[in-house]
Amino acid sequence: MLEDEAFINEALRIVEEAKNQGVHLRIMGAIAIRLHTKKYTHLLTLMKRKLTDIDLVGYSNQAKILPKIFQKLGYEQRPTTYALYLANRRIFYKKDLGLKVDVFLDKLIFCHTIDLRGRLELDYPTLTPADLFLEKAQIVQITEKDLKDLIALLREHEIKSSDDDCINGKYIAKILANDWGFYYTVKLNLDKLKNYLDTVEALSEEDKSAVLERIKKLDELIEKEPKSFKWKLRASIGPKKKWYRDVETIT
Repeated sequence: MLEDEAFINEALRIVEEAKNQGVHLRIMGAIAIRLHTKKYTHLLTLMKRKLTDIDLVGYSNQAKILPKIFQKLGYEQRPTTYALYLANRRIFYKKDLGLKVDVFLDKLIFCHTIDLRGRLELDYPTLTPADLFLEKAQIVQITEKDLKDLIALLREHEIKSSDDDCINGKYIAKILANDWGFYYTVKLNLDKLKNYLDTVEALSEEDKSAVLERIKKLDELIEKEPKSFKWKLRASIGPKKKWYRDVETIT
């Protein structure tokens, strides 16, 4: 297994090569959160959050160029199956390192859908903190490692109404105001995050207080945002009807 620094360096190498080829690729997931958490990186170390893979996102209109980029860097592409096609996803392998790189195109189609068209240009080399938050907070069966990532992200970034090195709470609230299912999952996960904070001995009281304050502010923005008619209609049904998509594991 690669060390954390090796995962980070490899992800940066891929994105930089893509940039040189005029291709938009951005780092997402745990590596992106590590890169965007400059002041509080030590919290991820204290919480023993290890990196295990590389996840990237790009645009489908540039997908044909990806195999050439990855081949130059020593990767092989997994044949694109129907399942990969439906998931807007490509997979590349670097056998000498035992490394797999997932590249998602246009949208993250998981428990809920996150449309990233027009969002990749807002930050580099990662997605914006708001998109990184949504990526983690949309997970219905959220895991401890995802909660650790959210803690670091919220400790580092203030909740504001822009994407300038902060979490764009207004953007998040607008997304959730049009999708009750996504809203419901995020609300559940914010509650889980608050409960989990109490159990993390590695965090100081100051760390916990700062994260809780940002959860509160984000929650207020989400609640205040006017909801669409579609949202209200779906809210009237509630969780008695399944509100999320099952995610197929593709290895």
